[in-house]
Amino acid sequence: MKIPKRLQPLIDDGLIDEVVCQLKSGKEAQVFMVRCGDQVHCAKVYKEANQRSFKQAVVYQEGRTARGSRRARAMNKRTSYGQKESEQAWLNAEVDALYQLDAAGVRVPKPYSFLDGVLLMELITDGDGHAAPRLGEVDFSAEQALDYHGRLINEVVRMLCAGLVHGDLSEFNVLVDASGPVIIDLPQAVNAASNNNARMMLERDVNNMRNYFGQFAPDLLNTAYAKEIWSLYEAGELTPGMTLTGVFAEDTTAADVDGVLEVIEDARREEIERRLREQQAG
Repeated sequence: MKIPKRLQPLIDDGLIDEVVCQLKSGKEAQVFMVRCGDQVHCAKVYKEANQRSFKQAVVYQEGRTARGSRRARAMNKRTSYGQKESEQAWLNAEVDALYQLDAAGVRVPKPYSFLDGVLLMELITDGDGHAAPRLGEVDFSAEQALDYHGRLINEVVRMLCAGLVHGDLSEFNVLVDASGPVIIDLPQAVNAASNNNARMMLERDVNNMRNYFGQFAPDLLNTAYAKEIWSLYEAGELTPGMTLTGVFAEDTTAADVDGVLEVIEDARREEIERRLREQQAG
């Protein structure tokens, strides 16, 4: 097959010996099976910015820090240098997330190296050694659906405990290997503590899993794992592997508006009295 232009330097440098076949062509990258010595790996070749259909939405970029004040200013001003740096930061986001999550024990492809827009990582395979199917390509019994849903919820919790939210989790971004689900595609992963949209994304990720597996196990459609997980996270009580119930009781206590206004008024009076004392002392 024709060697993709961005893979040629890795072949020239001896990092890749052979491009076996193309596995996928998506909105942001092409994925190839490659041979590296006696190992078969996966090479994710990111498309140029003007060729990608997936936009670097501000909602995902919030909370990501640039290395150096000059880079940050350029990225904010959208100069040509800043756009180049934004592009590099977007590509590095998935690499950084993979290393962070792999170290935290989350089931993601093991990353090996990142060079010139190409990410070399573990090839996820099924029980027969073939490229693993996506979750959406697999049929489940009700029992299997409950099992896999539970496993993925545990992975989401482990990710959140590591400080990240996937941000685009669905049946299309999960592979199924011989041991179960493996989460992929993380360039849009967000920092749970510094992105104001993290809660919304976490709920969307978890509810996507609920709705998908709910096709096979309808009882899952009545669960509220997303709200339960975020509530525990906010309270500092979320831990990897903890037992969840899928039940969440909304706080129906009416807000004490009068009490809040009274506190504000007291603070205003105290400030006025403080200023009067300062004037008298002067």
